[in-house]
Amino acid sequence: QVQLVESGGGLVQAGGSLRLSCAASERTFSRYTMGWFRQAPGKEREFVAAISWSVGRTHYADSVKGRFTISRDNVKNAVYLQMNSLKPEDTAVYYCAARLSTVVGVTPQIYDYWGQGIQVTVSS
Repeated sequence: QVQLVESGGGLVQAGGSLRLSCAASERTFSRYTMGWFRQAPGKEREFVAAISWSVGRTHYADSVKGRFTISRDNVKNAVYLQMNSLKPEDTAVYYCAARLSTVVGVTPQIYDYWGQGIQVTVSS
Protein backbone atom coordinates (compact mmCIF):
# COMPACT_ATOMS: atom_id res chain seq x y z
CA GLN A 1 0.00 0.00 0.00
CA VAL A 2 1.46 3.33 -1.09
CA GLN A 3 0.63 6.37 1.01
CA LEU A 4 0.82 9.78 -0.62
CA VAL A 5 0.76 13.09 1.23
CA GLU A 6 0.49 16.42 -0.58
CA SER A 7 1.72 19.74 0.75
CA GLY A 8 2.37 23.26 -0.47
CA GLY A 9 -1.10 24.41 -1.43
CA GLY A 10 -2.72 27.66 -0.42
CA LEU A 11 -3.99 31.02 -1.63
CA VAL A 12 -2.11 33.00 -4.26
CA GLN A 13 -2.90 35.93 -6.51
CA ALA A 14 -3.23 35.50 -10.25
CA GLY A 15 0.18 35.49 -11.88
CA GLY A 16 1.82 34.04 -8.79
CA SER A 17 3.49 30.70 -8.18
CA LEU A 18 3.12 27.72 -5.90
CA ARG A 19 5.06 24.49 -5.57
CA LEU A 20 3.19 21.37 -4.58
CA SER A 21 5.00 18.42 -3.07
CA CYS A 22 3.91 14.82 -2.70
CA ALA A 23 5.72 12.50 -0.33
CA ALA A 24 5.39 8.76 -0.91
CA SER A 25 5.81 6.01 1.65
CA GLU A 26 6.81 3.33 -0.81
CA ARG A 27 10.45 2.16 -0.83
CA THR A 28 10.11 1.19 -4.48
CA PHE A 29 8.80 4.66 -5.34
CA SER A 30 11.15 4.89 -8.30
CA ARG A 31 9.11 2.17 -10.06
CA TYR A 32 5.89 4.20 -10.03
CA THR A 33 4.63 6.58 -12.62
CA MET A 34 3.39 9.66 -10.76
CA GLY A 35 0.64 12.04 -11.72
CA TRP A 36 -1.07 15.21 -10.60
CA PHE A 37 -4.79 15.70 -11.05
CA ARG A 38 -7.17 18.42 -9.95
CA GLN A 39 -10.85 18.77 -9.26
CA ALA A 40 -12.78 22.02 -9.13
CA PRO A 41 -16.22 22.25 -7.47
CA GLY A 42 -18.89 20.71 -9.66
CA LYS A 43 -16.38 19.37 -12.16
CA GLU A 44 -14.81 16.01 -12.83
CA ARG A 45 -11.28 15.21 -11.77
CA GLU A 46 -8.92 16.16 -14.59
CA PHE A 47 -5.38 15.32 -15.54
CA VAL A 48 -2.70 17.95 -14.95
CA ALA A 49 0.71 16.32 -15.40
CA ALA A 50 2.52 13.00 -15.09
CA ILE A 51 6.09 11.74 -15.00
CA SER A 52 7.31 8.24 -15.74
CA TRP A 53 9.33 6.23 -13.29
CA SER A 54 12.41 5.53 -15.35
CA VAL A 55 13.68 8.24 -17.68
CA GLY A 56 11.39 10.91 -16.25
CA ARG A 57 9.29 11.28 -19.37
CA THR A 58 6.65 13.95 -18.75
CA HIS A 59 3.22 14.75 -20.10
CA TYR A 60 1.04 17.80 -19.48
CA ALA A 61 -2.52 18.87 -20.02
CA ASP A 62 -2.76 21.57 -22.68
CA SER A 63 -4.22 23.97 -20.13
CA VAL A 64 -1.03 23.97 -18.03
CA LYS A 65 1.65 23.37 -20.64
CA GLY A 66 4.38 26.00 -20.40
CA ARG A 67 3.25 27.10 -16.94
CA PHE A 68 3.53 23.97 -14.79
CA THR A 69 6.51 21.65 -14.39
CA ILE A 70 6.42 18.18 -12.86
CA SER A 71 9.57 16.64 -11.43
CA ARG A 72 10.54 13.84 -9.10
CA ASP A 73 13.28 12.92 -6.66
CA ASN A 74 13.55 9.14 -6.36
CA VAL A 75 15.99 9.44 -3.45
CA LYS A 76 13.53 11.49 -1.40
CA ASN A 77 10.50 9.53 -2.65
CA ALA A 78 8.85 12.76 -3.72
CA VAL A 79 7.19 14.33 -6.73
CA TYR A 80 6.70 18.03 -7.26
CA LEU A 81 4.50 20.34 -9.28
CA GLN A 82 5.88 23.81 -9.86
CA MET A 83 3.00 26.06 -10.87
CA ASN A 84 3.80 29.45 -12.39
CA SER A 85 1.64 32.16 -13.94
CA LEU A 86 -1.34 30.85 -12.02
CA LYS A 87 -4.83 31.75 -13.18
CA PRO A 88 -8.14 31.79 -11.30
CA GLU A 89 -9.23 28.79 -13.38
CA ASP A 90 -6.40 26.78 -11.79
CA THR A 91 -8.33 26.89 -8.52
CA ALA A 92 -9.07 23.32 -7.45
CA VAL A 93 -8.17 20.54 -5.08
CA TYR A 94 -4.96 18.99 -6.38
CA TYR A 95 -4.29 15.29 -5.99
CA CYS A 96 -1.10 13.28 -6.26
CA ALA A 97 -1.49 9.79 -7.73
CA ALA A 98 0.70 6.75 -8.38
CA ARG A 99 0.56 3.75 -10.67
CA LEU A 100 2.92 0.81 -10.92
CA SER A 101 3.59 1.12 -14.63
CA THR A 102 6.07 2.57 -17.06
CA VAL A 103 3.25 4.11 -19.07
CA VAL A 104 2.32 7.72 -18.41
CA GLY A 105 -1.48 7.80 -18.21
CA VAL A 106 -3.93 10.69 -18.23
CA THR A 107 -7.11 9.06 -16.96
CA PRO A 108 -7.73 8.90 -13.20
CA GLN A 109 -9.09 5.35 -13.34
CA ILE A 110 -5.73 3.81 -14.18
CA TYR A 111 -3.98 5.16 -11.11
CA ASP A 112 -3.77 2.85 -8.13
CA TYR A 113 -3.04 5.17 -5.21
CA TRP A 114 -4.15 8.68 -4.31
CA GLY A 115 -3.30 11.36 -1.80
CA GLN A 116 -5.94 13.15 0.21
CA GLY A 117 -5.76 16.27 -1.93
CA ILE A 118 -4.74 19.83 -1.20
CA GLN A 119 -6.51 23.09 -1.96
CA VAL A 120 -5.06 25.62 -4.37
CA THR A 121 -6.94 28.92 -4.66
CA VAL A 122 -5.96 31.59 -7.17
CA SER A 123 -7.57 34.98 -6.63
CA SER A 124 -8.12 37.45 -9.46
